[in-house]
Amino acid sequence: MTSPSLVGLDLVDVGHRYRDKTVLHNVNLNIEPGEFVTFLGPSGVGKSTLLRIIAGLEQPTQGAVVPTGASADGPISRMMFQEDRLLPWRSVIDNVQLGTRRQEARSRELLREVGLAGREKDWPAELSGGQRQRVALARALLHQPHVLLLDEPFGALDAITRVTMQQLLERVLAEQPRTVLLVTHDVEEALILSDRVLLLTDQGITRDLRIEHSRPRHRGDAQLAAWKEELLDGLLEADAAQPH
Repeated sequence: MTSPSLVGLDLVDVGHRYRDKTVLHNVNLNIEPGEFVTFLGPSGVGKSTLLRIIAGLEQPTQGAVVPTGASADGPISRMMFQEDRLLPWRSVIDNVQLGTRRQEARSRELLREVGLAGREKDWPAELSGGQRQRVALARALLHQPHVLLLDEPFGALDAITRVTMQQLLERVLAEQPRTVLLVTHDVEEALILSDRVLLLTDQGITRDLRIEHSRPRHRGDAQLAAWKEELLDGLLEADAAQPH
């Protein structure tokens, strides 16, 4: 399967308001083609809103998101949510192909890559939560997005299934590189998967941590543990500063 051309993003003075509440303040950010960037931050600072703006699901109150790098044909991004959003009355393979012309061969190939070969005709109710998220990942990848947007896609999974899905995502991206933006509340997940971890607070992006460790990364690595403590301290400080 061919990979999409690598596309980056420039976020220029992006801001957003809901009625009288501002959730994003003049966000300026350059994301290089092929980077894996994770957003951490307290609830309510606009992490998911930022992904929705990048996906084109919402329009920013101010500023713009500008693609950079290789030219992109068709939709630039595809979003995967915490909920699998599968249609219970459609089979696994039909759920993968939602929103596209029938691409049965590619759908079967993707289901094989995510460990669901032989389950094409099953119904979503026959799958575990982790298996349904694998179907959702295959569906997102079928569209061959230049930018893959992940809004807490593993947040509802148990610990073992979550690690399995992280490893699966790493393998898929090693074979088919693309730009990835992840929102998560799991600091360890951010450090294991990302090239950059951004701490988003009410004051904007207050930490931009670049991680140059090779993959796969060891969860007991001393440097990752130190960064985890630093980021947790930053999250606690940002949460305490929010009005409750």
